Amino acid sequence: MPHETPIATLDIQRPMTRERACEILDAHAREVIDAQVAKYPAGRQRSAISGALHAAQHQNRGYLTPELMDAVAAYLDLPPIYVYEAASFYSMFETEPVGRHSVSVCTNISCLLCGGEDILGYIEEKLGIRVGESTADGRIYLKNEEECLAACCGAPMMMVDHIYHEKLTREKVDAILDGLE
Repeated sequence: MPHETPIATLDIQRPMTRERACEILDAHAREVIDAQVAKYPAGRQRSAISGALHAAQHQNRGYLTPELMDAVAAYLDLPPIYVYEAASFYSMFETEPVGRHSVSVCTNISCLLCGGEDILGYIEEKLGIRVGESTADGRIYLKNEEECLAACCGAPMMMVDHIYHEKLTREKVDAILDGLE
């Protein structure tokens, strides 16, 4: 007879309701989401998905779980697929655990010509990680920069937690990274 899992150990998820979403999303995330929704006409809450996902990701120290994405969908009164599409399409969202601080170094043409690859190599050496990895203490995630970060006049540049840092030198990089908690 095959082994069967007893009913008592099955993980039966309660349906995601707005009330449950309010339990999962903290007060700050709900406040941010409400502010995002208020920017759009009634019935256009789908436009607030990106801002809502940012708030949920921030609440969870840098990444989204299925439960958080379901909570965002329920809170916005949208089908979950809309939220999952956005979370999986845009590179600003992480669906796996990563370091608390996201660091992206631009290596596209302007930054490349101004030393972006050297800055990236320096950061990898300083942190002891490669692009796509997080530091052992979970403090910094060195994100793969997929395309130009659109700050060519400030090359070389990097983005740390969605804040641009331009005209980088090793000394500036040290000050920025050493200042992260």
